[in-house]
Amino acid sequence: MARKIKAGIIGPGNIGSDLMMKLLRSDVIEPIAMFGIDDDSRGMKMARENGLVTVPTGIDGIKDLEEQPEFLFDATSAYAHEHNAAIAKELGIRMFDLTPAAIGPFVSPTVNLEEHLAAENVNMITCGGQATTPIISAIADVAPVEYAEIVATISSKSAGPGTRANIDEFTETTSKAIEVVGRAKKGKAIIILNPAEPPILMRDTIYSIIEGDFDEEAVLASIKKRAEEIKEIVPGYRLRTEPIIDGQQVTVFVEVEGAGDYLPVYSGNLDIMTASAVGVAERVARDILAKEA
Repeated sequence: MARKIKAGIIGPGNIGSDLMMKLLRSDVIEPIAMFGIDDDSRGMKMARENGLVTVPTGIDGIKDLEEQPEFLFDATSAYAHEHNAAIAKELGIRMFDLTPAAIGPFVSPTVNLEEHLAAENVNMITCGGQATTPIISAIADVAPVEYAEIVATISSKSAGPGTRANIDEFTETTSKAIEVVGRAKKGKAIIILNPAEPPILMRDTIYSIIEGDFDEEAVLASIKKRAEEIKEIVPGYRLRTEPIIDGQQVTVFVEVEGAGDYLPVYSGNLDIMTASAVGVAERVARDILAKEA
């Protein structure tokens, strides 16, 4: 049987638990440990039911494990990630950061993954960042983007304590990623928690201002191609309408439906993070395994 890369997950909440369910299906990564602070939590119990070792002392308990993970996924908070990243660095373990801490390089799998295969700490931006920066980058591939603004609307029910505690970091990190990953000269991000019942799916509106003359057909084709590439990693991702071009402004409406692995399908904001993280980590794992062969 082919070897798999051993992985640990920090944070047994909604994101960590959904991530675990996705990793259990991976053909190149094997989740072996879940790190938390409450051994009786739902996520820790589910981890044990699926054969993972649970560590109730958080990441500090990693040194007591008989088998060390080669990858770590951080599904905690931007604040906690600083400590978690330091431990991972000390032990020489690759880190995939699902918080908005932005210690490592921003990575979106359809845009710049190949540039960061060797990064020791990969930042998965934010849910809004994963949903929108690839589209802005697709526009920038064929026309210079002077300004880009995104409005991420998610169901209030899908925003847990971690998401709510990181609202400021979300806007700062996403805005920066619009410029770094999306290649817009100036970026802005807004998040809205919608309390509607029944809960809405994640929806993002992307406004881009293009500088100078441009080929409208090329812009439309680039957007649609990128949306299909994202869909290969996040099956519930889709354009809600045809992109709208009005003068220099390009407006794109996207929607993300969750896969329902652990979370309700309306939690597309969390699903796009976990699916993207798995997509990135599996590509890195395949690179490592190929070099070992």
